[in-house]
Amino acid sequence: MAYTVLHSTSVPPEQRFDWWCELINRDVAPVRIQSRHTSDFLADAGALDLGAVQLTTMSFPPIRSLRTPALIRQSDPEDYELALILDSEMWISQSWQESRLSTGDFALWSTSLPYEGQGLGGTGDALLRGIVLHLPRSGFPLPSGRVNAILARAMAGGTGAGGVLAAFLRSVVEQAPSLERTELERMGTAAWELTAAFLAHHLGAHDRLPPEARSRMLLARINAFIEDNLAQPGLSPAAVAAHHGISIRTLHYLFRQQQETVAATIRRRRLARCHLALSDPALCALPVHAIGARWGFADSVTFSRSFRSAYGITPGEHRRATLPVPAAHAPAPDGPTPSARRIKKDCAGGQ
Repeated sequence: MAYTVLHSTSVPPEQRFDWWCELINRDVAPVRIQSRHTSDFLADAGALDLGAVQLTTMSFPPIRSLRTPALIRQSDPEDYELALILDSEMWISQSWQESRLSTGDFALWSTSLPYEGQGLGGTGDALLRGIVLHLPRSGFPLPSGRVNAILARAMAGGTGAGGVLAAFLRSVVEQAPSLERTELERMGTAAWELTAAFLAHHLGAHDRLPPEARSRMLLARINAFIEDNLAQPGLSPAAVAAHHGISIRTLHYLFRQQQETVAATIRRRRLARCHLALSDPALCALPVHAIGARWGFADSVTFSRSFRSAYGITPGEHRRATLPVPAAHAPAPDGPTPSARRIKKDCAGGQ
């Protein structure tokens, strides 16, 4: 099984804390854990093998964890661990540095150095949720001396390179159950390269990255830019290239990795947004052509032609097929009432 999630509720309440400690010590690294919730420790952990890297999802109540020199001598996977805080807060200290992390922040630590961490749990006893990426130090493209300078430092995951990496990790976890083994391994390679580029950004060490890592991060940033600007009619390959300070030729070369042109990517994503909007009852009163315009199609003819080419039916036909007449206005035995006909026409955008 590619993605497995284990829950402490699978064991009796009095055994749950010991179960969690054993799980972390076995699958992550030996640590000493303390908590005031030992009588009924509600937690879960998911493991995902991505080939080049390993990914863990965690949810747990407030704890204090300590990795000592003795525990390091006992067992050391020699990993960097990059954590993304999904919910609540955390405090961490390593190598004479310490940080308090909030939702959306990243932090990096090494299993080969002592550290202390606290899952603060936010207000009350709310659970802390996070994603941890386990990165083998062996072969990591950045020198350990440089990387140690950012251990236990809070790094924002909301914008720029951090936003790209955070969105990627969330997406991998969300899609993991449907991914094949070969796809998971490709995701692992991408996670490795995106993480290296993200850390290089914080170290000012882009020149130490292999070309593949720099290209993948640039491509990820471009894809995020396209996604955020689909509604802009002026979004085009030229606009994308100009925003990122590269030539159109370089842009097209990058997209060879996706086996789809830049223009095709923009059109496909716009059509997907329109396809979803046309089946949304909340947008029933909005004409079909207005849906197209909302997602960047300059004219209704181009929108209708592109939609039909992609889905085999017109936008109006898709709307009529997916938006049934409300039950209160269902047709009488002798045929639809005038009000039902009017509602049906309105929901079809007059088409």
